[in-house]
Amino acid sequence: MATEILAKLHAGYFRITLALAAQVLLWKIIILQPQPNSILVPKFFYFVFLSLAWSLSALVLAVLSALYSLRCVLRFDMIKEEFSSNVGVNYLFVPWISWLLLIEAAPFVTTKTASFVTMWCIFAIPVLMLDVKIYGQWFTAGKRYLVAAANPTSLLTVIGNLVGSRAAAKMGWNEVSVFLFSLGIAHYLVLFVTLYQRIPSGESLPGMLRPSFFLFFAAPSVASLAWYSFSGSFDTVARMLFFLSFFMFASLACRPNIFKTAMKRFHLSWWSYSFPVTMLALAATRYEQEVRSGFTRGIRILLSALSVLILLSLLLFSGFKSKSLLRDDDGSPELTAI
Repeated sequence: MATEILAKLHAGYFRITLALAAQVLLWKIIILQPQPNSILVPKFFYFVFLSLAWSLSALVLAVLSALYSLRCVLRFDMIKEEFSSNVGVNYLFVPWISWLLLIEAAPFVTTKTASFVTMWCIFAIPVLMLDVKIYGQWFTAGKRYLVAAANPTSLLTVIGNLVGSRAAAKMGWNEVSVFLFSLGIAHYLVLFVTLYQRIPSGESLPGMLRPSFFLFFAAPSVASLAWYSFSGSFDTVARMLFFLSFFMFASLACRPNIFKTAMKRFHLSWWSYSFPVTMLALAATRYEQEVRSGFTRGIRILLSALSVLILLSLLLFSGFKSKSLLRDDDGSPELTAI
């Protein structure tokens, strides 16, 4: 039984921890920011709520990380299969992104302490190592040249750099933050143009994995937050990235038919909906703090409520249909890999 679980526990399961960590970060920012005309609630209540939510997310991430580490030791052949997949390789970034978000969301750790810096180094260095490997293959047209390998999940490689950039800025490491931002945004532009052209030589994404299209607007949302972190204000550049993200979100929301295949039955890929919407809500929160108006407040409330609703729905589906999370996929190599 344990061996069977390890065989099925690929890196795609870290979508769950990515969604949870991002949600805790959203709650932390919303709760700790002073809101005008809000009901006064003791700060102790906020701290307890955040601590419980963070602890639950940390527990899930720690358990998944431990199980995946066992998989690396006992079934390294399957790890190599993931790395050889044009989809599966991108999810190798997700555990590290989840940890970076989670340490930033911690209610009891400040960003300039030695413990935060140490944890940032532990979780950011693997992202850079994966960057060197994957971006190097794209750049030199090696085994995985970009036109053939690019798919929406490739945007996770960009998000990893942008999340690292945001956390580095919080520590006061502005040069490191700008470096990671430059690395992420340059490859985002290349990926965006490549995917936007829908070049026939590229592999098409299986219908069951269409929820990963939401990563199209996740990347500019995280980019706007990273820019805000090292520039100190939600200025014109940050707003442009937020507007781009919001436009792509609206474009996808107006085309529900592209997700028709994925929505026929509950699948792990549904967890891909949560993280992008949460990051868009985070960007909307920062935008509303910079531009105070009823319109920006409405956008922030709408996106935040949608983010919470999606997460709660996914938790309920996962609870009632837990067997679906470990089912064998229906024969597609890409589905089996992620």
